[in-house]
Amino acid sequence: MTPRLIAVAGPLSGTSLPLTRVETSIGSDDANHVGLADRAVSPRHCLLICRDGLVTIRDLDRENSSFVNGLPAGERALEDGDEIQIGSSLFVFQQLANSDEAGTVRLKGDALDEIVSDSVRVGEDAAPASAAIVLRREDVFDDAPFHRMATTTRLSRDLAALIRASAAINAVRGLVALERPLLELIADAVPATRGALVAAGDSPREIGSAIGWCRDVAAGVTAGLPVQVSRPLIERVLRDVVGVLWYEFGDERRDAASPASHATRSVLAAPLVAFDKVLGAIVLEVDGPDQRFDEGHLRLLMAIAGIAATAFEHARQVESLEGANRRLQAELNLEHNMVGDSEKLRDIYRRIARVAPTDSTVLITGESGTGKELVARSIHRNSPRAGRPFVAINCAAITETLLESELFGHEKGSFTGAVGQKKGKLEIAEGGTVFLDEIGELSFALQAKMLRVLQEKAFERVGGTRPVHVDFRLVAATNRDLKAAIESGAFRRDLYYRLNVVSVAMPPLRDRRDDIPILANTFLRRQSDKTKRQVAGFSAEALACLIGYDWPGNVRELENAIEHAVVLGQDSLIQPDDLPDAVAESAPPEAAAAAVVTMHYHDAIRQAKKDLILRAVEQAGGHPSAAARLLGLHPNYLHRLIKNLQLKAIRTDGEP
Repeated sequence: MTPRLIAVAGPLSGTSLPLTRVETSIGSDDANHVGLADRAVSPRHCLLICRDGLVTIRDLDRENSSFVNGLPAGERALEDGDEIQIGSSLFVFQQLANSDEAGTVRLKGDALDEIVSDSVRVGEDAAPASAAIVLRREDVFDDAPFHRMATTTRLSRDLAALIRASAAINAVRGLVALERPLLELIADAVPATRGALVAAGDSPREIGSAIGWCRDVAAGVTAGLPVQVSRPLIERVLRDVVGVLWYEFGDERRDAASPASHATRSVLAAPLVAFDKVLGAIVLEVDGPDQRFDEGHLRLLMAIAGIAATAFEHARQVESLEGANRRLQAELNLEHNMVGDSEKLRDIYRRIARVAPTDSTVLITGESGTGKELVARSIHRNSPRAGRPFVAINCAAITETLLESELFGHEKGSFTGAVGQKKGKLEIAEGGTVFLDEIGELSFALQAKMLRVLQEKAFERVGGTRPVHVDFRLVAATNRDLKAAIESGAFRRDLYYRLNVVSVAMPPLRDRRDDIPILANTFLRRQSDKTKRQVAGFSAEALACLIGYDWPGNVRELENAIEHAVVLGQDSLIQPDDLPDAVAESAPPEAAAAAVVTMHYHDAIRQAKKDLILRAVEQAGGHPSAAARLLGLHPNYLHRLIKNLQLKAIRTDGEP
């Protein structure tokens, strides 16, 4: 088997990387097998290990993970179609079939630069013109003497072969998959022992930049014998867009009346032309004289080549569109990967891996900014619905009247401004995943409608009377306590049970502090690329501040803090005074003591703030709220300062 990576975004975009080694290293260092010129890639980033027919990816930098379908790779086996993100590069893993081990020839310019396999050889020897038959495309189906001379059996056999080839070619999807069976289809109708596909280069009249492909079409009979592809022959086929049949002779005298009778080798070549664009040529050969080609074989090959060329061009266009779609998706998903290696987050990864392949409804809970949408996207990208739409709707960001139309769509004239029919988000997500963020903000009326949709998989557009049947998977998220909302009558109990089939609780960042350095470095690389500023990392003191802060805004607040530091910082390392004040003042005393350099400036500021707050609280009779008024601060901010500065002598509970 020949697995490979197809680069669809990043420095190597558009290239194919065969994984022929047992271990293939990837990183920014030139010593790697695959080098990526990307500041977001570690010098030794990851390994791809091919063993026993499986390909495994293994991360080499714990703080700079690779991602497989949006989840940290760690060490996991790859499956066909997996998306692998390494820095800003996106690769698609392909596990190809055995037939993909066919040889490849790379031609650059007008000369052969490299032969990757001995299955194809390009020679400069010309075809003997005196023993050649040339056929134009427009003459293939003319009422030529051949048609009058050919037997009914021969014509019937060729017609059946043409029909089989047409049906088989049109049933195959994908350029690579289409190349593989084509020669076998031709070999069923033409007595060829070997064959090759040669793709044209940028210019339709040149072989330059072409790629050839070969396989033995009569395995076991001529196994191991290479195809001798004549450059003059291919150049003529591509230049004149004609089919050619020529014979090669040995030393014996040939019969002038029947030159083919003494041929030691005969070759067929037919152009691949689609929409007046020359894509390449098909070349077949057979060793004679017991078996040899005739004009009927040439006509049949050209007919099959015409059908195959159209299929090739369509496949190329589809692959081009799919590649463009992957690149756009890569840009959208670049910041939608889950980062972290703490035990709590690994539990989340394991739960995602179990629930993603199913169609179960998932309810994600957690504080704002913990990454609930990232979990939803990861579930979608690792599910069988990954190729279908992922539609996200924030229920708190749209008014109730507009949200109903947004979800279910509306009919023309259903309300003022409804000038035409509009499909809703649920209908657009057909076959995919719908993510309802802040579902706890749904009105009671919309909760009832959503319950019906989940039960019956059908709804009616606003102003409509006919049911619209849909197939989608629902993933919902909320930062509210839905059980408390049920008790207060703000949320339907039956809808809660419909949503809570599988639950995923996202831990706040303060409960997984081990992930803070990994997240901080990820955000630092991202912001460095955006601002074009070289930042090497964090000082020990700045990292202590990040770890010591409680992050009430969770991961979103951490990302904003890193952006603040990158924009305002001036050194190659992020320093504490580059961070927001609340973060810079949060380092615990033991972390500060363990720092290599004492933070003289911030120690003084910290102590000054402590003394000021203590004096204000003393003047206010021990009431922090009154002290906040004296200091001109909001009470909540003063309470946060008291907590961050660890002023345990001041009680903030039970205030009047």
